[in-house]
Amino acid sequence: MSATRKKNGWTGDGHLAIETALYNYDGITVYEKWLADHRDEQQPNGVLPDIIPTGGWGYGTDNGLDWTSTIAIIPWNIYLFYGDSKLLADCYENIKRYVNYVHYTSPDHLTSWGRGDWVPVSVGSNVEFTSSVYYYVDTRILAEAARLFGKEDDYRYYSTLAENIKDAINNKYLNRETGIYASGTQTELSVPLQWGIVPAELTGKVVKNLLVKVEQAGFHLDVGVLGAKAILNALSENGEAEAAYKIAVQDTYPSWGHWIVNGATTLLENWDLNATRDISDNHMMFGEIGGWFFKGLGGIKPDPQQPGFKHILLRPNFIKSLKKFECSHESPYGTIVSRWEYKGNIVTYYVEVPANSTATFYPPANARDTQAVSLNAGKHTLKVKMK
Repeated sequence: MSATRKKNGWTGDGHLAIETALYNYDGITVYEKWLADHRDEQQPNGVLPDIIPTGGWGYGTDNGLDWTSTIAIIPWNIYLFYGDSKLLADCYENIKRYVNYVHYTSPDHLTSWGRGDWVPVSVGSNVEFTSSVYYYVDTRILAEAARLFGKEDDYRYYSTLAENIKDAINNKYLNRETGIYASGTQTELSVPLQWGIVPAELTGKVVKNLLVKVEQAGFHLDVGVLGAKAILNALSENGEAEAAYKIAVQDTYPSWGHWIVNGATTLLENWDLNATRDISDNHMMFGEIGGWFFKGLGGIKPDPQQPGFKHILLRPNFIKSLKKFECSHESPYGTIVSRWEYKGNIVTYYVEVPANSTATFYPPANARDTQAVSLNAGKHTLKVKMK
């Protein structure tokens, strides 16, 4: 068996790994170039190929929302991480054309256009459900961009469209009595949590169902690419960070660690090391875990209201079985450091906020005092009592 090193510019990989890339690298110019390629490749009707740049391959039947949402998700993340709205402005009409095409072809606000949860461990997920979630995500980004650029008519129109898409998803796929989406796979439960689809009053129920699914799998993954993007965030952002950590550090099949103990030095395309297809040895599509270290453990997040880390949201999770953790991110204002260590039931939390920035620390739900703490530029050491 020979493995491959993927050279195609798959769009899905690009947006699934965008946060991992931006936490670790100064990537703005690379993405500015690639999104210029997107604008070049986009057809007049709004359709994009799922390989960019392309000599023609990629304009098939599956080049839908779950892959080509790069046109919206990447400019939005560049704006969040750099506070630079130029790429979002450059792509605004392209995002609009793209969303309008999907709206035109999806009169009931649901779309099955996409590849779905690519290379899952064992169970597939509903393609209309996951693609419609990305339709919502792109429309929501378009609405936020319209507000940012003072396009009030567009803001009202696309905000309403986004809510209509969300309602259509929940009306068809959410069982409000049980809190189960679609058939209840790990992907189908985590994707709506990740992207803000779940009604607030049902979030707890959906999270509990996801936790049950994870426990039944022995804290192993049973997801493809869309679930791998969502599952750790869905758990850690909803009070189940310990479960997310258990999944993240597994080293038996199927898991990221299983690759490592079997000699992998790159991210693979298939959880199954004995697979005979979909076997690229260098494929970023399962790469969200790299961003999750910064978000789910270190808690470093940009604030959409003051992007570019002008104001930093600090939402760390203190994992008892990990004991200590440290990460840093080079923001436009300087180095952000988030470091914590357990001693008994006390966590010492050390933070560095760069010059001309501010931060707000939100203690996790298992802290005795969950009141937010405002932090100015400088070095801070906080003592947090845990339950």
